[in-house]
Amino acid sequence: MIKTLKNLVISTGVMVACSGVVFADGNAFTPLNFDDVSYNPQQGKVVANSAVSSQPKTITTSSSTPASTEVTGGNDMQSAILKLDNAQIDVRNELLNYRAKYNDVDQQYKTIKAERKALKQKVKDTEKKIKELDKIKEKTRQQMI
Repeated sequence: MIKTLKNLVISTGVMVACSGVVFADGNAFTPLNFDDVSYNPQQGKVVANSAVSSQPKTITTSSSTPASTEVTGGNDMQSAILKLDNAQIDVRNELLNYRAKYNDVDQQYKTIKAERKALKQKVKDTEKKIKELDKIKEKTRQQMI
């Protein structure tokens, strides 16, 4: 009874703590183009600003940027994305280096394992020959007596 009541109180506490996230308002996702739209918490949706003119915006591209891509987030966002891309390339190159090292070590392991197996067999064969020679030697001594 006490255990059930304890579990009920803990469950209720967790639900109350997590309910703040459900009732949170104003944490809406806003697109990168901040001046075109805004979030209205009374309506609960994204609405277009009336202060923005209805004329279409033209985006000028530099010679280094391809004409087919549009710049929507500014140079800071693009540089951040480029940095992330470069970091991802670096991590992938590091992964390739680790895989190459792993394959080298794995090949060395397999080679050493095969060599160990061959040497173990040679040791067994040599020990067997020694035992046979000991038996022959003992038989020869017995026959001499």
